[in-house]
Amino acid sequence: MEGVTEVSCWDEELESVFARVAGRFTRADLRWRMRDYFRGLLGRATRKNGWQLAEWAGHRTPDGFQRLLNSSRWDADALRDDVRAYVAERLGPGGVLIIDDTGFIKKGTTSAGVGRQYTGTSGKIDNCQIGVFAAYATGSGRALVDRELYLPKAWTSDRDRCRAAKIPDERGFATKGELARDIVRRCLTAGLPATWVTADEAYGQDWNFRRLLEQLGLGYVVAVPKSQQIKSLAGIWRIDQLIEEAPGDAWQRLSCGDGAKGPRIYDWAGAKLPANIAFDPDPPTHHRWVMARRSLSNPEEVAYYLAYAPVAVEVAELARVAGSRWAIEECFQTAKNECGLDQYEVRRYIGWYRHITLAMLAHAVLTALAALAGEAARGAAATDQPSSHSPWQRSGGSWTLSCPTHEPTAIPSPTR
Repeated sequence: MEGVTEVSCWDEELESVFARVAGRFTRADLRWRMRDYFRGLLGRATRKNGWQLAEWAGHRTPDGFQRLLNSSRWDADALRDDVRAYVAERLGPGGVLIIDDTGFIKKGTTSAGVGRQYTGTSGKIDNCQIGVFAAYATGSGRALVDRELYLPKAWTSDRDRCRAAKIPDERGFATKGELARDIVRRCLTAGLPATWVTADEAYGQDWNFRRLLEQLGLGYVVAVPKSQQIKSLAGIWRIDQLIEEAPGDAWQRLSCGDGAKGPRIYDWAGAKLPANIAFDPDPPTHHRWVMARRSLSNPEEVAYYLAYAPVAVEVAELARVAGSRWAIEECFQTAKNECGLDQYEVRRYIGWYRHITLAMLAHAVLTALAALAGEAARGAAATDQPSSHSPWQRSGGSWTLSCPTHEPTAIPSPTR
């Protein structure tokens, strides 16, 4: 009976999703083709490319699926909006919006945006496409909710090459950071109920990205390099220099969430920065923080963060948000392994967006079904007493930074 119930639940969820998105596909034959392709992405084909999906669906050739992705009339961005709304509905409010990019290893030179560029997928410079993504994560699950294809300058400066790949003339060069900011604006404008944003240092070190989040009233915890500059009226310091001055009892042993082997425990230190009189109201509604995460097994292994959080938030909550960034890596892995996110054979710009969006929807369905089981609560720990004669000072229940005692690093022309 349990198996029958699970199958019934699966079928009901699929039919609910098909009903939700049917209006994006105006012709009946197009809707049925989409259903076959979508079911194939969730099926057991060894690879989710055109021929194997067609064979799995009982089609003689992949021509119908190729038309679905390349030439038929439907709006992938409208479907993306449906994916985002569906994920928000199934996972609930108060989650974390996570920004990251992933690579799609490709051969040849004709696929839109392909080129030799670094990708974490292979950990080296490779011939690949890069997609900038957003995931939404709550205690109920996590799923991808937005995407943009990164186009290197080698593409956007060659309009003939762009036209051959069906890249719109109005699509110019945009950095990954600019694409990320567009995604954040779109998610928040559409009402995604995120409370926090997190990202790795590629995005976290971008002042414009952090400032946008502050203007939108979003809390964030973003990774930054150890050379990140911290500016105050007293001068400019590197974040690693500030963390080195943290007293021993400023470090707290906290879980930043559960991993595959249980709670992920690190030592964390965090301190509030002085208010920025150029941007902050009086009294401030949020505080900016510097933070660090130290490995228990290798204390020399330290990661650094900047944060922006409502005044009542403490380090344990910031650690939880920082730890949620792993969720997008899980999304990439599951969407690639289970839903064929990276197994497409399309070369055109529109084909990339259409396949990726359908794969995101398939992954969202898996997430929604898994969310029925719920997730375990997250733990937290308390702090202890301060030491004296340090720029790290206790204020209420948390730490703040006064002017550092060492000489500031000389930086001829400070940047943001």
